[in-house]
Amino acid sequence: MTGALWELFFQGVWITVQLMVYSAALAAAVAFGVGMARTSRFRIVRFLSGAYMEIFRGMSALVLMFWLFFALPLLGWQLAGVWAGTLALGLSYGAYGSEVVRGALQAVAPAQREAAVALSFSPWQRMRKVILPQAVPEMLPPFNNLLIELLKCTALASLLSVGELTFQAKLARLSTGQSAQVYGIILVLYFVIAFAVTRVMRLLERRAKASVGRAPEPSGGRIPRTLSATGREPLATGGRKP
Repeated sequence: MTGALWELFFQGVWITVQLMVYSAALAAAVAFGVGMARTSRFRIVRFLSGAYMEIFRGMSALVLMFWLFFALPLLGWQLAGVWAGTLALGLSYGAYGSEVVRGALQAVAPAQREAAVALSFSPWQRMRKVILPQAVPEMLPPFNNLLIELLKCTALASLLSVGELTFQAKLARLSTGQSAQVYGIILVLYFVIAFAVTRVMRLLERRAKASVGRAPEPSGGRIPRTLSATGREPLATGGRKP
């Protein structure tokens, strides 16, 4: 592999990371907006947000990407390939993420909501100061999975001639004819990016749990220990007292 081909790969990595970040930012905004709307006390708000979730969750991200790039110009709007890919991925994965947000918000203990009401918090104050801080740590692990899936789906943008990693790999393969070596390299590059993303998300998860006074989950498959009913001897959860 020559230096020029490695330059192609690094350019592809940069475009891939940009596409992932832009799409993830849009998806996060959509997920929080739609997910919070699905817990609204107004039925029309719940209906509209649920309709959005069902429609975009059921659509093919690839077909939506094609529609934004090839069909939208017929209505007078021309999008660059990067932005068509960003919109398609962000709107699709935002719909998936909205279910994560809704589930995490509804998993907060009712006693916490009642305590916020007793303190005369407004609905927005209850959401911002009580519910969201406890729900966010529960959202981060599934968000990590969605972000890795989003990273892998950035390869769809290569069909719009966006110069991301998969598109650059096609150029490198046509130039060298070495399919196994070229695609083996980009498999490793995708793994490296995904591994870095996972480490960052786990760091955010630990900090989010620490901010609400929760200890991080034990590593290595160890069983967490809790105090017995008398508060004297720590016992393994689900075990019997010796």
